[in-house]
Amino acid sequence: MSIPSDAADHRISRRTMLRGALAAATLGPAAGCFSSASGSPRPEKVWGERGLKPGQLQKPRAMCIDPDDLIYLVDITARIQVFDRDGKFLRGWRTPKSKDGRPTGMSFIDGKLYVADTHYFRVLVYTPDGKLLEEESFGEEGDGPGQLGWTTDIVRDSAGNLYVSEYGQHDRIQKFAPDGSFVLQWGTHGNEAGHFLRPQNMWVDAQDRIWVCDAGNHRLQVFDTNGEQLFEWGEEGIEPGQLSYPYCMWIDSQDHVLVCEYGNSRVQKFTTEGESLATWGSQGRQPGQLHNPWAIVQDSKRKTIVLDTYNHRVQRFSI
Repeated sequence: MSIPSDAADHRISRRTMLRGALAAATLGPAAGCFSSASGSPRPEKVWGERGLKPGQLQKPRAMCIDPDDLIYLVDITARIQVFDRDGKFLRGWRTPKSKDGRPTGMSFIDGKLYVADTHYFRVLVYTPDGKLLEEESFGEEGDGPGQLGWTTDIVRDSAGNLYVSEYGQHDRIQKFAPDGSFVLQWGTHGNEAGHFLRPQNMWVDAQDRIWVCDAGNHRLQVFDTNGEQLFEWGEEGIEPGQLSYPYCMWIDSQDHVLVCEYGNSRVQKFTTEGESLATWGSQGRQPGQLHNPWAIVQDSKRKTIVLDTYNHRVQRFSI
């Protein structure tokens, strides 16, 4: 059985620290179309500091953004906090339980915040101001259809179906109809096509294709709404075009695929076919550098926002 994510994240972080430093030394400014004195792009905004007070962060683990450019974060203390795009703290609350682990995924869907409450085998649904909608939240531990393992993300297609990703002993995707009923599932633990090793994040594109960040297999897999694999790309490594623990992705308005790499402490831009266009970021503490980032979003002004997890901060770039 796979170990819980909190311990796994710590193990991965230590193992990838040297890899990240090597990637920074190898790639440098020439790796992409961005440059600065440190070999990383200069952010236009950096906010956040380590701590437990409102507005402070402690290893933030997931992020999403709403249509008003409000940013929702959850950190390792199970605090959900809401900020404006410049980092001003607006409000916050905690998930009901956190002793066994903390959430690792969030999505803003149809005016509501969906939280993958990973170690409690469920999906929590909130209003934007933090009211828990118990009648819309769902999940119970189990292996059967409709039951959940360690949940990591929730997305919705154009027909209103929800997709929930899980890892651990399950490593699968489940599809639920708009009324909450189970429809189908696909995936298992492994590295073959359609298999997963910690599917950490998902994205539904304009064609209703389901993109999955197959983090432990260092690749992206793309499926139709019936779970049939359409294509995949990515392999482990530090070179442009290679990946190391892709934890999150975002497809922008120009159909560029932005991938946040936890293992390489960088962000990489691809075409939808997997051609690397640029990389930026290197492991470190300076502005523009990253330390095991978990998530990436874009706001309405096409600014790229990166959750710089082990630096306990958020960085905004114009790229």
